[in-house]
Amino acid sequence: MSKDSVTTLDALRRWRYAKDRIARYGVAIGGLGVIAALVLIFVYLVYIVLPMFQPARIEPAAAYALPGGASPSLYLSVEEQSEVGMRITADGRVVFFRVADGSVVQEQALPLDVVRKVSLPQPPVTVPGGQITQPDGTVVERPVRRLQRPPREIEETVRREVLRVTEVDPVKNVLALGLSDGSALIVRHEYEITYPENRKTITPVLSYPYGETSLPLADGALADLAVRDEDDTLAFAGATQDGQLLFRTFAKTTSLIDETTMLEPQPLQRLDSPFPVTRVLMNPLLEWLYAVSAEGDLAYFDIRNSAAPRQIQRVHVIPPGTRLQQVAFLAGGYSLVIAASDGTISQWFPVRDEDNNYQLRHVRDFRNAPGEVIALVSESRRRGFLSGDAQGRLGLYYATSNRTLLNESIADAPLACLAIAPRANLALAETAAGQLQAWRVHNEYPEVSWSALWGKVWYEGYPEPARTWQSTAATNDFEPKLSLAPLTFGSIKGAFYAMLFAMPLAIMGAIYTAFFMAPRMRGMIKPTIEVMQALPTVVLGFLAGLWLAPLVEAHLPGVFGLLLLLPVFMLLFGYAWSRLPNVFKRRVPDGWEGALLVPVLIFFGWLTFQAGGPLEVWLFDGNLPLWMDETLGISYDQRNSLVVGFAMGFAVIPTIFSIAEDAIFGVPKHLVNGSLALGATPWQTMVGVILPTASPGIFSAVMIGLGRAVGETMIVLMATGNTPIMDFSIFSGMRTLSANVAVEMPESEVGSTHYRILFLAALVLFMLTFVLNTLAEMVRQRLRERYSNI
Repeated sequence: MSKDSVTTLDALRRWRYAKDRIARYGVAIGGLGVIAALVLIFVYLVYIVLPMFQPARIEPAAAYALPGGASPSLYLSVEEQSEVGMRITADGRVVFFRVADGSVVQEQALPLDVVRKVSLPQPPVTVPGGQITQPDGTVVERPVRRLQRPPREIEETVRREVLRVTEVDPVKNVLALGLSDGSALIVRHEYEITYPENRKTITPVLSYPYGETSLPLADGALADLAVRDEDDTLAFAGATQDGQLLFRTFAKTTSLIDETTMLEPQPLQRLDSPFPVTRVLMNPLLEWLYAVSAEGDLAYFDIRNSAAPRQIQRVHVIPPGTRLQQVAFLAGGYSLVIAASDGTISQWFPVRDEDNNYQLRHVRDFRNAPGEVIALVSESRRRGFLSGDAQGRLGLYYATSNRTLLNESIADAPLACLAIAPRANLALAETAAGQLQAWRVHNEYPEVSWSALWGKVWYEGYPEPARTWQSTAATNDFEPKLSLAPLTFGSIKGAFYAMLFAMPLAIMGAIYTAFFMAPRMRGMIKPTIEVMQALPTVVLGFLAGLWLAPLVEAHLPGVFGLLLLLPVFMLLFGYAWSRLPNVFKRRVPDGWEGALLVPVLIFFGWLTFQAGGPLEVWLFDGNLPLWMDETLGISYDQRNSLVVGFAMGFAVIPTIFSIAEDAIFGVPKHLVNGSLALGATPWQTMVGVILPTASPGIFSAVMIGLGRAVGETMIVLMATGNTPIMDFSIFSGMRTLSANVAVEMPESEVGSTHYRILFLAALVLFMLTFVLNTLAEMVRQRLRERYSNI
C-alpha cells in the first residue's frame, strides 16, 4: 500500500473517530439537557406551590389611643384598602380614622335624640267659697272647691343609648344599632375613592337606608338583636332583658314615583323559647333563627314562613360545665362558630337528615389555648375568623381546612373588640386598656392543608365529610372545595380503563404482526397502525363525545355483546379454519390468514348490534341504562369511562403496538431458528423464546402507553362528563388532573389559592408519571439482565 493511501486511511479513520466523539458528546449533552429541563420544570412547579404551605404570621403596623376619645367601641371595621377604619362608640358617635396613625378623618353623631310629647300633670285650682244670694232673696253658702285641671302636653328631647351593633349585610357595610328604647337604627358606611391632584383620597360616607328614624321592635331595651334585609322583607329578632324571644318583620314596597322604600310593620311575635335567651342570630336568606342561652342551649327555628315560625331543634352546643362566651356566623351566614368559657371553639351548621329535614350538627373543633374568648369576628369573604381572649391573645382560624393558623399574645390587657379587613390582610384589636392596635396579617392561603387536599372534609350543607373538587360557583358566599383526591382518582381510573382496552389488542396485534404475519402484509399493516398515532387527540375527543357516546348509549347491549362475543367468534373461526381440509388452507398463503378474519369480525359485529335491540326490548323493557338504575342502582352517564376506554385506548394502541412490535420483531433470528430446529412449535417458540427476550421492550411499550394515558387531556375532557367524582363504575364519568388544569387555568387569578392549587395538580401529575417511569425503568433493567443471556 502506498504512502498516500495510508495517509488517506488515517485521515478517514481520524474523521470517523471525530464524528463518533461528536455524536457521543451530542447525545450526552442532549440527555443532560432533557434532565435539566425536567429539573427546571420541577423547580418551577415547587416554586409556585411552596408559598401555600408557609405558616400564617402577623406583624405590628401601628398602635395608638382610641381615636375620637376614650369611649369604648361597640363595633370596629376597616374598609377595602385597609387605610381607613371606623368605630361606633358607646356614647353614640361614629369615628372614621386613619389606620396608619389613628388620626380622625371624620366624626359624626348618630341621631339618637328623639323629641317626644310628654303629659305633665297640673295642680288643682281652688275656688273660694262665700255667700250667694238667690233670685228669691235666699242667701246660700257656697263651699270652697278644688278643681282638677287637664294635663299639659309639652315636647322634650330624649337621649337614647346604643346598646349593641350587629351586621345586617357585611358585604354592603349595613349595620343595625340596637337602642335603649327597644328600637333599631339601620346605618350604612361607604367609602368614596377620588383622585384630586393625582392623590388617592378615601372619603367616608354615612347613610341611613331607611331614614334617621329608628324602627320599633320592643317596648324596652334588648339584650341582643339580629337584623336581616332581604328583597321584600326586613326582619328583626331580639332577646329581651328577661330572656324572651321576639320576632318582627317589615314588608318593603318601593314607590314608583321617587323609588323610595316604604316599610309596613307586621305584628310583633313572641316566640316560645325553652330557656332564657341571651343571643339571637338569623341567616341572610331569612331561613333560620338561632336563639342561644348563656348555658349553651340553642333553639333552632324555621322562619321561612315568617308569619308562623316554628322550632325544629334544641341542642346543647358547648362542653358540659362551661358557659357560652361568643357566637358568630362565618362568611355566608350558614355556619356558626361558638366559643365556650374553657377556650374551645366549635363549628355547627344545618344538615339534611334521612327524612330531608334540617338538623344542626357539630362539625369540628378548633385548638385554642384555654381562656375566656371576649371577641369573635369573621372574615367577610372566606371561612376564616379571629378570636380575642382575656389574656390578650389573638387567634386566627380557618374552618374548611380545620386549621388553627395563629395563636399569639399581642397585648397585656383583654382584647375587647376586633375587626378584620375585607381582604383579610389587616386586623384591628382594641384592648380593655383603651388602646387600638393594627396588625398586618400574612395569611394568603388558609384553605390549604394536607388533610383538606387529600382527606375527607365536611363542607357546608353536605350530609357527611367528602372528597370534593369545586373551585368556583356563581355566588360570593361559596365555600371552595379543593380536594385533589377525585382528580388523581380520575387520572388513574381513565388510564386503567384505557389500558384495559388497549393492552390486549396492541400486544396481541404486535405478536401476530411481528411473528405470524406475512412480510408483505406486515409492510401494509404496521405503517397503517402507526399513522393512527398522528390523529389529533382533540379530533378523537370530539368524535368520542359527539358520536361514540350517544352510539354506545343507544346500543349498549350490542356494545356488551361485542366485548363478550367477538373473542368467542375469533376462537370459533380459528377452530373452524384448523378443521378445514388442507386443499382449502393451501390456497391462502402463509401469514395471510388474518385477512380472512376481517370480514368475519365485521359480519359478526353487525349481527351482534342487530340482535342487541330486540334483546334490550325483551329483557330490559327497551332501556338498559334505566333498568340498571332502577334495578341495580347503577347510574349511567352518557359520557363515561367506557367511552373514554374506547377513545383513549384507540389513541394509546399505536404507541404500544409500534414499540412492542419492534421489540418482538427485533429478537435475533438465530434464537428463533434454533428453537424451531429443536422441534418447538411456533407458539412454543413465541412463549419460551421470543416473549422473554422481548419482554423489556414490551414492558417499555406498556409503560409509555400508560404515561400517555395518564397525561391525556382532550379526550378525557370531551368524552366524559368532566365530573370530579370518586366512583370506579365504568358507567360514570371522571375528571383528571390534566383536564382540570386545562379547563380551569385560564379562569384562575394569578397568585390565588386556586391558581397555585392547579400548579400543585400539575406537580402531582409530574411526580406520578416520574414515579411510574422510574419503576418501569427499574423493572425493564431487571428483565434485560435476566433474559440477556438467552
